[in-house]
Amino acid sequence: MTFKDDNIISITKENTRKKLSNQEKIEAISEHFSSIMKILELDLEDDSLKETPKRVAKMYVEELFQGMNPENAPEIKKFDNSYNYNGIILEKNITLFSLCEHHFVPIIGKAHIGYFANNKVVGLSKLNRIVNYFSKRTQVQEKLTVQIVEFLKNELETQNVACIIEAQHLCVSMRGIKDVNSWTTTAEYSGKFLEESSKNEFIKLISTEN
Repeated sequence: MTFKDDNIISITKENTRKKLSNQEKIEAISEHFSSIMKILELDLEDDSLKETPKRVAKMYVEELFQGMNPENAPEIKKFDNSYNYNGIILEKNITLFSLCEHHFVPIIGKAHIGYFANNKVVGLSKLNRIVNYFSKRTQVQEKLTVQIVEFLKNELETQNVACIIEAQHLCVSMRGIKDVNSWTTTAEYSGKFLEESSKNEFIKLISTEN
């Protein structure tokens, strides 16, 4: 049995020629996911499964991969550092959910972001939004860590930014080696955070119990 579908092939070719709307993406992904389910010999007439292709497609476009659309980049409102605060500003334990680009299974963890204010500071919730935006795409943890730092350096017009991410990768825990206890830690430092004193203070603040 073959599952080559002329309609799916034509959609794929069309995708390379124009930018699709979200609805067009949902329809195309739904078609493709239906084919995957058929290959797996799942019953698409089953009440529990028949709407699954549409549900998955909508989830991909509107939720899990919304960070792939530059239009969804968070607007970062900045405030003058009128109080001349010179210490580290830290937001820790920011929850993140992403998808491994190698197997499309979840990465679940937390991010810790610190920076020294230059002339501007950002609202704390904006740091959460930045993490969420870059997490909502296929990812490699190392790349995610760098993207967060580079974005903040540009927005704050300062080099003094750091980010540490601790995460569990389900591609490690649910397949392959099936190690459910391991965590991956990545760190990116720039500016003052390259100095041992600032780096150590940042790590100590992260380790402090709330």
